[in-house]
Amino acid sequence: MQKSPRLLRLTMLLCLVALIGSVALNFRLFFAARHYYILLNQTNLDPLGLQHFRAKSSQRDVSNTATANVVFFGDSRAEEWPFPSGLKGFSFANRGITGQTSSQVLERFDKHVLPLRPKIIVVQVGINDLKTIPLFPRQKASIIANCKDNIGEIVKRSHSLGTTVILTTIFPVAEVPLARRPFWSSEVDRAILEVNSYIYSLQAPNVIILDTYALLAEKGKGKNKFYRDTLHTNAKGYEVLNKELAKILAGIKIEK
Repeated sequence: MQKSPRLLRLTMLLCLVALIGSVALNFRLFFAARHYYILLNQTNLDPLGLQHFRAKSSQRDVSNTATANVVFFGDSRAEEWPFPSGLKGFSFANRGITGQTSSQVLERFDKHVLPLRPKIIVVQVGINDLKTIPLFPRQKASIIANCKDNIGEIVKRSHSLGTTVILTTIFPVAEVPLARRPFWSSEVDRAILEVNSYIYSLQAPNVIILDTYALLAEKGKGKNKFYRDTLHTNAKGYEVLNKELAKILAGIKIEK
């Protein structure tokens, strides 16, 4: 039986849409794979990212009378964190590096933090550890334990400088796209909650907890309006975080 011209056109249209969709998906997968390949090889060349920064890079004085140097330290979420505006008496530096685990961040503390002599350190780290759990499920316990230990050690080393630590909870994860779901599991979300609970246990007079998770989450997931992808917040998300961060900074008494 011969197909009608209308049915034939519809079939051709559906095939065309499927073809375009397949091409678009393959391009997306290609660029994602390329990104991770480049990141992997950059890490191989400089495992700790010690050459990542140049002298005085990512620094900005908020006022000419700055008395408190604030350093953002951690992974991409720290690296992308814009400096809060409208604060007097602070200078800011950023020492976040995309893709780094808590181990890498800890190992470059002496190189990237000590020379800046910060009065305040804002720490955001951990997601790059925990996102590996679906790939290495048998190592889940050790991955979480190692992440906790490293965060605790970062706080300990900060104490040795007489620094106030603003320790942020790990951001929640937003919607996971279809292409990433084969390499993901709900164990990541549970691990984030476990490590965040540990982070709260570190609260002390000179360790202030900024609960970024609570500010960004809704029903255990990152609010879509605050995210540009699964792991990273957008400008609106950082506006919410900086509103709370500014309150904390304004309340810290700095010894001259």
